[in-house]
Amino acid sequence: MRDLPARFTSTRSTYSKVPEVTAWFWVVKALTTAMGESTSDFLVHTMVPEIAVILGAIAFAVAIYIQFARDRYVPWCYWFAVAMVGVFGTMCADVLHVGLGVPYIASTIFYAIVLAVVFRSWYRVEGTLSIHSIHTPRRECFYWAAVLATFALGTAAGDLTAYTFGLGYFGSILLFAAIIAIPALGYFELGMGSILSFWFAYVVTRPLGASVADWLAKPEGVGLGTGLVSLVFAAAIVAIVRHLALTGKDTPYDQMAGDRLATEVA
Repeated sequence: MRDLPARFTSTRSTYSKVPEVTAWFWVVKALTTAMGESTSDFLVHTMVPEIAVILGAIAFAVAIYIQFARDRYVPWCYWFAVAMVGVFGTMCADVLHVGLGVPYIASTIFYAIVLAVVFRSWYRVEGTLSIHSIHTPRRECFYWAAVLATFALGTAAGDLTAYTFGLGYFGSILLFAAIIAIPALGYFELGMGSILSFWFAYVVTRPLGASVADWLAKPEGVGLGTGLVSLVFAAAIVAIVRHLALTGKDTPYDQMAGDRLATEVA
């Protein structure tokens, strides 16, 4: 077999580590946010909360380790990491309010500042916040720090609107569904930058998904129970991720190009 060009050899920084942003991306992202909310609630209410948080932290660490160990985007590795961020990020937000008594408005502001610091540090070091540039371990660290902060911020914001502002779960769904239309309209119609619109939508997807999960699970809503809601959302995630793994519909373009070249020169 002939030697491949250097940019397509199997090195740690060859390929993008995140999927292409397609409709599938947003569907699975929304499902992981909902599943993370319901699973976190299920765990902390069926076992000792401190143990639940420790288990969530361990699962998060394992998922991130698996993701970092890969040299390219692998659907089940990436979305397993996102799902565990969803669970642990929810717990992080809940710890401030339930464990320490911090008001939802304060925890929302706190995580907004944390996210701003992550973005500022990321941009100062790397010069970009684009998810299409996640090719190195350092950029991947910034990326997952931002993802974790968005999940915690979104959880706190969802609780803020549902409880502090008195909108309830269904009212919060309507509010965040309207807000998430802003980056979509901005990107497709008003010339909003792709990076700003992506992270805007990424943050808002979290409280939207969490509000849907709470509305379906809690007695104040449909009342299906957190365990059942978690299982349904988890099953949907597994089915879609399996489809993506088999079809490659969200495989990064550089990875597809590298694989095609490798096949051609083999």
